[in-house]
Amino acid sequence: MPSTSTDVFAKVRGHERAEQLRAAREADVLPYFRVLEGPAGPEVEMEGAPRIMLGSNNYLGLTGDRRVVAGARDALERYGTGLTGSRLLNGTTPLHLDLEAELAAWMGTEAAIVFTTGHQANVGTLGTLLDPGDTVVADSGDHASILDGCLLSRAKLRPYRHNRMDKLERALERARGDGGGVLAVVDGVFSMEGDVAPLGEIADLCERHGARLMVDEAHGAGVLGARGAGAAELLDVEDRVDLRMGTFSKSLASCGGFIAGSEEVVDFLRVSNRAFLFTASSVPAAVGAALAALRIVRSSEGPGLLDAVLDAARHLRAGLRERGFKVIDDPSGIDTPIIPVLVEDDWKAVLLWRALYDAGVYVNVAIHPAVPPAGALLRTSVMATHTPEVLDRALDAFAAVRERFEAAHGPLPR
Repeated sequence: MPSTSTDVFAKVRGHERAEQLRAAREADVLPYFRVLEGPAGPEVEMEGAPRIMLGSNNYLGLTGDRRVVAGARDALERYGTGLTGSRLLNGTTPLHLDLEAELAAWMGTEAAIVFTTGHQANVGTLGTLLDPGDTVVADSGDHASILDGCLLSRAKLRPYRHNRMDKLERALERARGDGGGVLAVVDGVFSMEGDVAPLGEIADLCERHGARLMVDEAHGAGVLGARGAGAAELLDVEDRVDLRMGTFSKSLASCGGFIAGSEEVVDFLRVSNRAFLFTASSVPAAVGAALAALRIVRSSEGPGLLDAVLDAARHLRAGLRERGFKVIDDPSGIDTPIIPVLVEDDWKAVLLWRALYDAGVYVNVAIHPAVPPAGALLRTSVMATHTPEVLDRALDAFAAVRERFEAAHGPLPR
């Protein structure tokens, strides 16, 4: 027996971010954990002041829609505040079954399964389908929940450089020699920079090398495609994608996640997925809200909402560029609601965030290691309910802040 042991909490003292967090808190420029004091609309109350919200994933602006609110309220009144059990036992209601059926119809798949969170949908599915003898091939820009699921599975992980098809092909070639099954997993729309995966080329490579393909549509569902079914629909590869994941916490104005695919795979997940089996079912209000939002997206109103959010994105992107900001563009030319503004320096990004916040505009900040070194950016995003007038007010604030900021801190990228 060793005579001494290491305190497991030692790692929380003096970690690599501790000094930065301390300095940011002392200067009151910490851009995280700010307090929202009202509904998550295009304009919000945050910490005692009105601010234009350019940091939300409420892409269709449905969190305040009276029908979505009514869907949540009706579910709450009928089923109570919680179901206090897993879906396997006492946590399945007709709302869950209706939502799964309508999600499958929306995605054009045989079946769908609903999870309490989107993170669980990815982690549980990858951890269930992949075994230690398998290989998973993942884009380096994939969401953290995908990486978590890959690690949980203990499958061999072969990452490739973001959206580099030559690197993907090499990874798939090597995966064929690993001896097990091969699954490629990719975001349809990447959450930080808003670019779209070249799913046609990815599907070609997967078919050539005998790999299955899973697409995370968290930021694509409810945004892209004629039905709003995501990047796979827009790029016409729905019938070549084996599994599609989505969330309710973006366009569907709620909280939760889903996997859509063949009945065979979904049925296996129902009885084998530990993240599904051993987690309490979603609260009824969340299911009711997601179902109501989905029905709006699939109604005759859906196309108008899809057009509106992308029109807002184009308006903000063009306005930022006209005002001298360096906006990261998707090489494919596909518009998404995510418009990243490159700052490059971590501290400049944080200080710029604070200046915008004080000017009445809320945006998100991404600094290393969330982005590569010298890749610090402001992640802005829009809603279908952002009017041109509101966006122009935000753009005026960006311009005024930039002039003062550069005078004090030096030039920003152009």
